[in-house]
Amino acid sequence: MFRFDCHAHVYESVVPVGTVRYLPERPAPLIQWLSKIASNALTGGVIVQVSFLGTDNSQLLSALANLDKRRFAGVAVTGLDVSEKELEALHQGGVRGLRWNLVGDAPLPDLGSDDLRRFASRLRALGMHVEIQLESPRLADWLQPLSRLRLPVVIDHIGLPVSQDAQREPWIEALSALSDRSSFFVKLSAPYRGIADPRDHILRLHQLLGDGRFVWGSDWPHTRHEDCAVYEGLLALGEDYDDASAAKALYGITA
Repeated sequence: MFRFDCHAHVYESVVPVGTVRYLPERPAPLIQWLSKIASNALTGGVIVQVSFLGTDNSQLLSALANLDKRRFAGVAVTGLDVSEKELEALHQGGVRGLRWNLVGDAPLPDLGSDDLRRFASRLRALGMHVEIQLESPRLADWLQPLSRLRLPVVIDHIGLPVSQDAQREPWIEALSALSDRSSFFVKLSAPYRGIADPRDHILRLHQLLGDGRFVWGSDWPHTRHEDCAVYEGLLALGEDYDDASAAKALYGITA
């Protein structure tokens, strides 16, 4: 069963940081998300830094400060040049991972660079991970170097699939070709950002990764898809999948 909502965005004000692709019309208050969690009999969850706030994680940290860190955690956004002191402050505030939102024409970090190696080393020292939002075809070409990061890697939104045929999904084909898949986890979230019915893709991913590699996320408040998405989304998959071990491994949260 699913105990946690491991992908939601919470922000009390809508003030963009820098140039943004999209700006929501209204805030997504913490109290509303907590009400969704309670009404769906969930135990806790994970707040993910929303893209329009860039690397200003202050609203994320403010929300986490009001939550029980045994049941709630955060995923922040920083540059590769984030200092040890900055990372330690984020970790102290309840952040357990950093997100790379690389959709569209965003450049992919050079995984072989000195900056990336220092970045990965700092994350390893704190037991943190990276979360990646990237379209399936581009992700496919990047999986091999990602597998060598020596960090847990969470693939957001089922890898944003593009093919109705799970056997021909680019990133899943690339995953199947890897000799070592032990670093990868998948968020079962936001099917409306990829193909409408990803159940075959999820089944194939389970065959490749096994148990303990999946968490569920509502993607609340469903930015850009508010008119068609519902909070429960893929929550019914909790009849077949369990998030306890992955949520503890990635976020340190337990029921």
